[in-house]
Amino acid sequence: MRIFAIAAMALLMGAAPAPKSAPEHPWQRIFDGKSLDGWTPKITHRALGEDPLRMFIVQDGAIRVSHAHYKSFDGEFGHLFWKEPLGAYRIRFEYRLFGTSLPGIKPWQATNSGLMFHAQPPETIRRDQDFPVSIEMQLLATPRPTEEPSGNVCTPGTTILFQGKRDPRHCILSDSTPLPAGRWTRAELEVLPSGEVTHYINGKPVLHYAGVELDPEFDDAKPLIAAAGGALQLKRGYIALQSEGHPIEFRNIELQRLD
Repeated sequence: MRIFAIAAMALLMGAAPAPKSAPEHPWQRIFDGKSLDGWTPKITHRALGEDPLRMFIVQDGAIRVSHAHYKSFDGEFGHLFWKEPLGAYRIRFEYRLFGTSLPGIKPWQATNSGLMFHAQPPETIRRDQDFPVSIEMQLLATPRPTEEPSGNVCTPGTTILFQGKRDPRHCILSDSTPLPAGRWTRAELEVLPSGEVTHYINGKPVLHYAGVELDPEFDDAKPLIAAAGGALQLKRGYIALQSEGHPIEFRNIELQRLD
């Protein structure tokens, strides 16, 4: 009887359903397609929130980087920050580089934009600082002086582990292919609780890395390191859409939290 009881119990345990994993958070639209509610610009040489020449506008359901009121580029790098810092998450959106660059840009700025993440709080950015200390998912299109893929990573004031080693390069190219300007492209960024990061272009993983840290050799990172008690590890921060002197549009911006 004891044997039969143990067998019956084992059978019942084997038939019991496995415990369900925690449900994933739903996708959340963070751009309503009508306004810049929840978004704040920081443009080089201007105070946080100032955008008198309307660099960032909403047009036809998209956030547009517009240079309609700019005659030439004079160092006005722009970043449009979403209101909340984030840790582990996925963000997906569509983007389209189009038109022509402003006169006065450097060659690397042509058909160039990006999504900044793990960025420093926008209120801590110096008035004349070009880029927030952050990681950039770089978005490129052709034609440009050097034909490069989209979905690369760049590291203003930060460093990453790439292929198991801390990589000193400022930008690392993805496995994507060069994409023509004027075409809507799907991009997604995944930041896991482990600190692993993956870039996706049109649904395909094109770059993977981990170990994001502040760079102690970078001047704008030094105050952030001091404020963190000397810690270098960077596990959360703000996201921002970038303007580098070339028109771009962003639409269907959605966020899924993973923490």
